[in-house]
Amino acid sequence: MNWCILIPLLVGAICALLGYLLGKLLGGGGNHDDCYVKLERLEAELEACKSSKVSLQSSLDASKASLASSIAAASVPLIAFNADAAKAVFGKKIKQDDLTVVEGIGPKIKELFHNHDVNTWKALSECSVEKCQSVLDSGGERFKVHKPGTWPEQAKMAYEGRWEDLLKWQDALDGGK
Repeated sequence: MNWCILIPLLVGAICALLGYLLGKLLGGGGNHDDCYVKLERLEAELEACKSSKVSLQSSLDASKASLASSIAAASVPLIAFNADAAKAVFGKKIKQDDLTVVEGIGPKIKELFHNHDVNTWKALSECSVEKCQSVLDSGGERFKVHKPGTWPEQAKMAYEGRWEDLLKWQDALDGGK
């Protein structure tokens, strides 16, 4: 037999055996079970995220719809404004939600109320007298002489279109007091 062929075969077998043993020793032994477990866990997390996203999206859509209907309901007056009826009683054109219709409120006080998000007769009618006073106080010393005790009720009459009642009451008032 020729030793020249046998020596490379023996060296090759020893190298293969050493490569196999080193591979096992260093952890590359072909055991992919850990990878499959990790992959399954990641796929489960991905499905949970997708499910959560769908749930959050439907919740967001419901919130948007609710907000849109609330805005639409808030912007539509519950009691229709009749400018002709107001003009017939007061003898002048009355603009809807003009706070200066209330005896004692002029342009500057109207501006104060608008700065506090009180822009309509309905909103003013829902204010307490204390809230009205705090709005006046925010304007400084020059507004302290005003007494807002009747303003919410006057605004309610305007909002409800009770123009004759409002005019009679205002005729009896002294500057809104």
